[in-house]
Amino acid sequence: MSKNQQKDMGQSFEEQFKRSTSPMLTLLLLSEKPMYVYNLSQELSRRSNSAYKMSFLYPVLYKLQQQGYVTEYSQEVTESHRTRNYYAITDNGRRYLKLLQVKYRELLFAVDTILNYDEDKKSDIVNSC
Repeated sequence: MSKNQQKDMGQSFEEQFKRSTSPMLTLLLLSEKPMYVYNLSQELSRRSNSAYKMSFLYPVLYKLQQQGYVTEYSQEVTESHRTRNYYAITDNGRRYLKLLQVKYRELLFAVDTILNYDEDKKSDIVNSC
């Protein structure tokens, strides 16, 4: 496999992973306090040591808002009446976040189990001897 193919495949995997986990991580951050998009983006980057950067937060927030998991409100941030849009999690969003976290951990455990299957099988054989 060429380096370009590996790079393309890796980016595709990373993009898919971020798309799948971004609603959960967005709700997690909003469960701590209301935030605006730039703040959310910076916090994701900070907590992941810059490994988790998302350029598509608005679609995630809009979808969560349509589903009733997030609300949006405007707040003045300067004396010149400049406003900033903040997003906050709803009670339904908190319940949904808990479900997402449970499902994420179940799937993560299942994938780890599959990835380590041969090693676990070998250690079982060695331990039974």
